[in-house]
Parts: sequence; C-alpha cells; structure tokens
Amino acid sequence: MAEQIWTADVSRRGFMVGASGLAAGAVLAGASGPATAQEGQAPAGSVVRDANVPNELVGRPAEIQNELRQPEARRLGWAVAGLGHFATSYQIPALGRTRYSELKGLVSGNPEKAAEIARRTGVDQGSVYSYETFDQIADNPEIDVVYVITPNSLHRDLVVRAFEAGKHVMVEKPMATTPEDCEAMIAARDAAGKKLMVAYRAHFEPVNLMAATMIREGQLGDLTFMSSDHHRPLDPSTPKDQWRMRRELSGGGSFIDIGIYALNGTIWFMDEVPSALSARTWSPEGDERFAEVEAVCTVQLRFPSGRLATLSSGYIADKKRIDAWGSQAVAVLDPATEYMGNQLRVSTSEGTEDRQSEFGSQEQFTREIDHLSQAIMNDTDVLTPGEMGLRDVRLIQAIYQAAAETGRWIELNADGSVAG
Repeated sequence: MAEQIWTADVSRRGFMVGASGLAAGAVLAGASGPATAQEGQAPAGSVVRDANVPNELVGRPAEIQNELRQPEARRLGWAVAGLGHFATSYQIPALGRTRYSELKGLVSGNPEKAAEIARRTGVDQGSVYSYETFDQIADNPEIDVVYVITPNSLHRDLVVRAFEAGKHVMVEKPMATTPEDCEAMIAARDAAGKKLMVAYRAHFEPVNLMAATMIREGQLGDLTFMSSDHHRPLDPSTPKDQWRMRRELSGGGSFIDIGIYALNGTIWFMDEVPSALSARTWSPEGDERFAEVEAVCTVQLRFPSGRLATLSSGYIADKKRIDAWGSQAVAVLDPATEYMGNQLRVSTSEGTEDRQSEFGSQEQFTREIDHLSQAIMNDTDVLTPGEMGLRDVRLIQAIYQAAAETGRWIELNADGSVAG
C-alpha cells in the first residue's frame, strides 16, 4: 500500500472529480483496516464513514460557550468548499460557535461525505454542491460567504466562481500558488463588489495579538531582530498530507505551506515589508516525500529600516516558535501558531514572565470567521485582505527564486515583487 501513496495520480483534475481527492477522500467503513483508509475507498456495499467528520459541532477542545450568539436573522450564511481534515475538524465546528455566522452550505467532490456532514450539522441537502454544480450557489439566498479550503492550486477557480455567483469569499492561506492567480481573484472581487479575506488565523489568535500589542506599545523597547521557525512532520500515510507532496497542487513544500506563518507573522510584528531576501532549501536524499517539494527552507530578510530577521520551515521536525528581540525585552511565542495551547513568555533583565490570555487559542477560528461576517454587515475593511495574500505569494516566489540561485540576495519592491 505504501507504494500506491507515492505513485497515486493527484492531478488538479483528479482531485476535483475523484472521490473528493486524497485530501478529502479517505473514508472508513465499519472495521475496515488501514489499507482502506490509505486508498481512500470503502468496500462495495458498505456505509461510508469519514474519520475526519465530527460527530457533533464541538471544538477540540470545546471553547467557552458563547452566550451572546445572535438570532439567525442577524447571522450570515457560510458555505465551506473543500471538506478535508482542517475543514471538518476545526472550521466547521467553529462555525457552530460563532456569533454572526452560520453554516448553510457544503461543497465537495465526495457526495457521500458531504451528505453525511450535512446530516450531522443540519445543513439542508439542497445546499450541498459538487464542484460541477457549484455555480448553482448563486441561486441560494441563504449563502452569503464561501470559505475555500481546498489544495492551494485550486483556490483561484473556486474563488472566482464564488464572486461570479455574487458571494463574499474567505480563502485559506496561501492565497494561491502564483501572483497571477492572486491578481485574478482580486480582480474578480472588485468586479463583484464583494469582500475577500485570506484566512491568516494568527491575526485573530489571542497570544499573537498580545505579542503584537506589546510590540506596538513599545513594551519590548525598539524591536531589533526576529526569528521564526515553523516545522511539522509530513506524513504520507494521511490524506491531508498526500496532496502536499505534489507541486502541481501545493505550489511548493514546507515554506509555502507552513513557512508562510513565519513570513506573514514577521512582517506583521515588524510592521514593514522586507526590501531584500536570501534563501536556501534542502531535502534528504532518497526520501520520496520530497521528490517534488522541499523539506527544509531557510530565509534571511532585510528590511528598509536595516533590521534583520531569519525564518525557517520544515517537514521533518515539529516546532512553531517566534522570537521577537527588543532593546528592553524579548518575547517568545512557543508554541506560536498551533490550533490551541499557544504560549507567550517575556524575558527582561529582571527575569522571565509568562503572559496569559483569558481566551483560549482556539478562539482564533471563531474570531476570524466573525470578523469577515461583521465586515460584510458593516461594510468595513478586513484585516487580512487579498492584497496581503498577493504580497506574501510574491515574496514566496522570490524566496524560491533565491533558493534556486543558491542563496543570492534578491532586492524587493514594497509590494513584495522582485525589483528590476
């Protein structure tokens, strides 16, 4: 079975029209063994069950019950496009706990899985769409927003079609795999007169917000240097990682997937876009996981102010850490961008102190969803717009270019594009 994982055809077309693709199509049937789950097929005649489908709308762990949830008339309807592990384990449960948002539709290439999730979450079966029938969402007045959570290279098609259907859009990071795709999505947004938000969840995570506030208020003194390391193991036996090994779907390896947290977070905390960068990538020889994508990436950033930052990403170890070095104190987020349990520690000449938030890290999911809903209701700007996503994809493209040129320093424009 292991060899089938490496050689499976996970093309763009195959993902869309197959049994919902490797990222969303692993199913379990009764007591079927691991081989069934890896192949993404259930025995004939069995009842299809998905290991990633939550039994009920609960968090992992559950958040504090929100007693101020608005009446249905004051909530916007959301459709989730792409029903993989992240959607079913985190974002769909989060929608059940938001104040201003409600799950009203599902989009998937796996009709059995979508129907089961609809049954468990109370979504009307008439609001379940395939990728082929997705355009019919235009006729559904209960759906205001489409949240696209598919493999990276598939974002553009669904985002543009959602705007053409008259819906607002949230799209997972990275926004796309090329700047051209990002630009097309922004153009579609402008033509539709709708909102576009990139799901940079760290901007809504309580511990990250505490650190950003400390930096803005000068509690660290002058911020002089940052380092950010984001790593996690890549497991080819799990459907959620199999598409990440295919450049056609992912657009790259560890950096575009998880290193983007390091890049985006550093720019957020530094409050400026780098003016130059250098990068290198590495993969262990003979490891088929990295036949198409990099295992490890290291990046050096230089900013217009003269400050420096170092970033790293990897698909081997497990680490999500940010260090912000100020003239008076150092803030360490470790872990920094997990789904829950992030921690902040501040060190000064007088000692080290753990800073606690009254809110759990898992609130990042409900906060980002409700932020877009409220921006739509009040016609206000979103914190993480398409232009931010475009900037980051331009920078990632420059990082891969620098790595291909063996670490040469590349000068950058203010919009993240390569200068000259």
